[in-house]
Order: sequence, then structure tokens, then C-alpha cells
Amino acid sequence: MEDLLRTIVSELVEDKSAVEVTVDEPNDEGIIVYHLHVAPDDMGRVIGKQGRIAKAIRVVMRASASRKDQKIMVEID
Repeated sequence: MEDLLRTIVSELVEDKSAVEVTVDEPNDEGIIVYHLHVAPDDMGRVIGKQGRIAKAIRVVMRASASRKDQKIMVEID
């Protein structure tokens, strides 16, 4: 899952070396939180106009997680 997120985002940003993904342990509800960090200049590219790209990233990640019977959440920091 972490590799999928890193692959998607690295194709969107200019500074690929600044892409960092950290993963939290599952919380009480079983939700795994993925924290995405990118360079400040690339933040707009990842979020997109009105958050459309960020929503699309979250949809793809949730779809992939559901195939593995996981619950995830992606936070862009």
C-alpha cells in the first residue's frame, strides 16, 4: 500500500526525493493512517484544483485497501 501511494504521488511532483510516506499502526477501529509529505512547492500538484487530485488518490488507495480487507485513510501533510 505504501509503495502504491509513493508511486502515484512521485509521478505528480517535481521533487521526487521529497516524497515521504509514514504509516501509523491501526487504531481502535482498525483504520491505518498513511501520512504523505511532499515539498511545499509540490503541495498544489498533489491537492489539485478544489482537492480533486487528493480525492482521486484517496479513492484509489481505498479501493486497493478494500481488496485486502483493510481500512485506510490518507492524510496530506
